Amino acid sequence: MDDNMMRLYRLRIVNKKRVLSLESGPIPKPGPKEILVLIKAVSLNYRDLMIHDGLIFATDGLIPLSDAAGIVCETGKAVKRWKAGDRVASLFFPDWLDGAYDRNYGANALGGNTQNGVLSEYVVFPENSVIGIGHELSFARAAALPCAALTAWQAMFVRTRIVPDERVLIQGTGGVALSALQFANAAGASVIILSSQDDKLEKAKNLGATHTINYINIPHWDKEIARVTNGKGVSFILENGGPGTFDRSLNALSTGGRIAQIGVLTGFGPSSNLMQLQNKNADILGITVGSAYHFMEMLKFISDYKISPVLDKVFSFENTQLAYEYLRSRAHFGKVIINVHS
Repeated sequence: MDDNMMRLYRLRIVNKKRVLSLESGPIPKPGPKEILVLIKAVSLNYRDLMIHDGLIFATDGLIPLSDAAGIVCETGKAVKRWKAGDRVASLFFPDWLDGAYDRNYGANALGGNTQNGVLSEYVVFPENSVIGIGHELSFARAAALPCAALTAWQAMFVRTRIVPDERVLIQGTGGVALSALQFANAAGASVIILSSQDDKLEKAKNLGATHTINYINIPHWDKEIARVTNGKGVSFILENGGPGTFDRSLNALSTGGRIAQIGVLTGFGPSSNLMQLQNKNADILGITVGSAYHFMEMLKFISDYKISPVLDKVFSFENTQLAYEYLRSRAHFGKVIINVHS
């Protein structure tokens, strides 16, 4: 391929369905306040499946994915923060640098709606829309952070604060869940993990989970939580299921507890009776990733506690479609990575 050309994936509409299309195009040039990044690794999120499957609007020809890590290889004339050779990771919300979330940030989230993402050999970013990652983490592990880990971080240390000996319930063993498990362990909390697969629960124990529950074998898992907590319940729940799990989460919640709502894996459906939330004087926290400032705080925590993000499989750039299908299978334990450049 010509030295001025690169490979990239776009989502094309074929027979009314979105399909991944491996294409070539010119390597972009950064503007005065932009940087060109050689992408080394990217990671997949459940959101990416929803976009691929048409459950989230996206324009025809969109470059997907939000999470990437790579090396700055060119800077615009007015760029002061970065130089060639710096290691950086993408920001899920390029405009959310600090302060409270603004709904306008959502329209520019990478790899969704009309905003191109990072499934490309090179990407141009505004200079403030990446985070320096230093040398402690590999590019693959750094690429696991921008969405999943930062979502867990905002849920547990920004909107509330997990404290030692707190009882925490985490639903699932995907990227957000395992980041939350690692963060909770570092904070000294006691963690209960839900999963439908015993092998994943065993792995979660090895990562430090105090209790594990197979919700297929124990469908009334809220009663099991009451049992293992001596009737006290849990004070924090990372709620990932939505309508199919929320009532049981309310049952499992202790007085004054908090539910961090991060996903709706069971789909959309009738709302729960929230009187129980009122009776328990509890809170629901709606969580959507985090800001650049949150990212920097999280990186310091990861460094201080020597946390290594959990990866499952690494796929080649040419096998990106297989990576999507593997994520769809829900066989993964941790993040699914695509190696863009060795």
